Amino acid sequence: MERPQAYAVEPWQLRETHLDRQLLARSESLFALSNGHLGLRGNLDEGDPHALPGTYLNSFYELRPLPYAEGGYSYPESGQTIVNVTDGKVIRLLVDDEPLDVRDGRLLHHERVLDLREGVLRRSLEWRSPAGRTVRVRSTRLVSLTHRSIAAIEYEVEAVDAPVRVIVQSELVANEALPGPMRDPRVSAVLRAPLVAELSHATGTGAMLMHITRESGLHLVAAMDHIVEGPPDLRCTSEAYEDLARTTMVCRLMPGQPLRLVKLLAYSWSEHRSRSALRDRVAAALEGARYEGWDGLRREQRNRLDAFWDDADVEVDGDAEVQQAVRIALFHVLQAGAQGRGRPIAAKGLTGPGYDGHVFWDTERFVLPVLTAIQPGAAAEALRWRHSTLGLAKERAATLGWSGAAFPWRTIRGQECSGYWPAGTAAVHIGADIADAVVRYVDATGDADFEREVGVDLLVETARLWASFGHYDRDGAFHLNGVTGPDEYTAIADDNVYTNLMAQRNLRAAADSVERHPERGETLDVRKEELVVWRAAATAMSIPYDPHLGVHPQVRGFTLRKEWDFAATRPGEYPLLMHFPYLDLYRTQVVKQADLVLAMHWCGDAFTAEDKARNFAYYEQRTARDSSLSACAQAVLAAEVGHLELAHDYIGEAVLMDLYDLHHNTRDGLHIASLAGAWLSLVAGLGGMRDHGGVLSFTPRLPRRIDRLAFSLLWHGLRLRVTVSAHEAVYSLRGNDNAGAELELRHHGEPLVLTTEASVTRPIPAAAPLTSEPAQPAGRRPAPRRLTAIPE
Repeated sequence: MERPQAYAVEPWQLRETHLDRQLLARSESLFALSNGHLGLRGNLDEGDPHALPGTYLNSFYELRPLPYAEGGYSYPESGQTIVNVTDGKVIRLLVDDEPLDVRDGRLLHHERVLDLREGVLRRSLEWRSPAGRTVRVRSTRLVSLTHRSIAAIEYEVEAVDAPVRVIVQSELVANEALPGPMRDPRVSAVLRAPLVAELSHATGTGAMLMHITRESGLHLVAAMDHIVEGPPDLRCTSEAYEDLARTTMVCRLMPGQPLRLVKLLAYSWSEHRSRSALRDRVAAALEGARYEGWDGLRREQRNRLDAFWDDADVEVDGDAEVQQAVRIALFHVLQAGAQGRGRPIAAKGLTGPGYDGHVFWDTERFVLPVLTAIQPGAAAEALRWRHSTLGLAKERAATLGWSGAAFPWRTIRGQECSGYWPAGTAAVHIGADIADAVVRYVDATGDADFEREVGVDLLVETARLWASFGHYDRDGAFHLNGVTGPDEYTAIADDNVYTNLMAQRNLRAAADSVERHPERGETLDVRKEELVVWRAAATAMSIPYDPHLGVHPQVRGFTLRKEWDFAATRPGEYPLLMHFPYLDLYRTQVVKQADLVLAMHWCGDAFTAEDKARNFAYYEQRTARDSSLSACAQAVLAAEVGHLELAHDYIGEAVLMDLYDLHHNTRDGLHIASLAGAWLSLVAGLGGMRDHGGVLSFTPRLPRRIDRLAFSLLWHGLRLRVTVSAHEAVYSLRGNDNAGAELELRHHGEPLVLTTEASVTRPIPAAAPLTSEPAQPAGRRPAPRRLTAIPE
């Protein structure tokens, strides 16, 4: 695991110390700014060179046909692909008619800084043109976390060694040219010119472009305005065409004299609002941004992040790389959902077009538990989006001959967009993942209104699916057959333990919620007999177990399958899905990503400590980790079963997934679920945090190379702070205007009652692993942590 030399290790920022064009694509993803509504990739200000230009709006997509060599019943006919919308980041600079291009002339200095406390991307460069003229450029970019439609850029150019004429061209560009398609199925489809011009308009200092997508019929408005400061001879004009709007500023600068502009951007889209309403909305957003001004936008951004870090920061003493990486991860998780307002959180957030911008089960399984603990409002909004698609999920279930709701494996708007049945429709655990996210949110917040208005509906319709999908055998056991669990290398199998345990909890939670909210149950036509059916199916749920090996097969018969020959698999043949037929994978004991291990985390109260130790050791030897979602889950269980140094190694892999581009696809956007997994690997892993049955518990232990771990989470409106050192844990509680509040929790099984009046300190028992440290497949052991100190 080799650290990119261009990125410095610092606790509160990601700093690119020089421009490495080999890292350009990765940097564009890492330096992306978003707020859950609007996302800007970290492209250079002047637009060129770039690896993948990108400006995205949450759920703004285009339809495209899904061709099949051989069609089948219920196959989706069209897919949805996120659109690279009108790009407002572009600010071109000409120095005495020489365009600033880092590939030409001489780049004397270049640095970019993603400031995690300020919430901005800063850039500074000094460039000498081919004609020998030198200029300094400083820019600061933000996507507002408080004004969902607004982004802004402060841009300043200064002459250094001689008078120069500078021309700044600030642009809106639609239908940018994108790189061609790639073989990797994780990469997005490429849409050529998806936007059709409807209206363009220019004023003295700004412009507006309006477009509509060709097939999905979504309307988009992008607008810009500028606040300009410069010498007296400054001239500013604007022009607009179908796919391009440009504001041009020209002046002559003496050495040391700056030209400064603030570019304000506003975006809005709708599938049902009129063009005039959208136009007026963008105009109002721009006017509001002008009212706040650059300093006001910066101040609000800092205040928002101060509050966020107060609730969410994770402190890691002893491993500077993990410390930096977990803060980068939390920053991007915040950005993914901060201003979602009933919109989804996609697998890549708004950092790139990977997976076509689709939403997967990743959100509910990995991201929402983290947001529930640190930003519960954002978790609620993502679940409200699922609720808004409930009608489509019920239609899909009816098409498939099932009751209740069948949520899509991958989607943007709510329709199924996966044309690959084994890893799509058969992965029915998505419904239970959604239900589980509902239960954990309600348990953590006590939000009865949310449960009544949103939660009951989701729980009931997902429970109805399990009742109709499963069947009883002649011995009275309830089975869920022909499913794909989290491990996509084990498809169309029977009784996946993860799916069955999650469905069991889903069935019981649905019955409990209806009993708490009988009036909502009546609206949904839930009868008492249906509750009996759900509880009976949950009680009879089949959970496979292999008594000969003393482990749980992740699906029935898994432990009887042929072993995968890892020794004969070359390093360049991972991920396996890119180099071997799926049929070879489906019938062998090879695991793409944690599956049974994931079940032991989220359904841990269904396993004994001995079960967990044996299961973990067994699946460690068979897991290829071809998914970014695996290392964090393995870190959590490695810590629980006492293998703390191995847990630390997995933590390193989880938190550095994108920073080090471990899966070689960060160019297409960040792995938001893996970033959330960074928090899980530390808090649920080393902190031992669990919330089974709504009871908060901790079993903290540290590996020898981490000196201290501290983290916070919110529980029923109270802020719990946990500080862990080698031999003790300190628990403290803070309530907003809630003096004397109490919180019950468990520390290594010991009940504690915590109040806001005083902290509680408890000793940490030594780890006592029940098995020796397990081996991994040949060549698949996680890289050991090589520690660096945080610079003073």
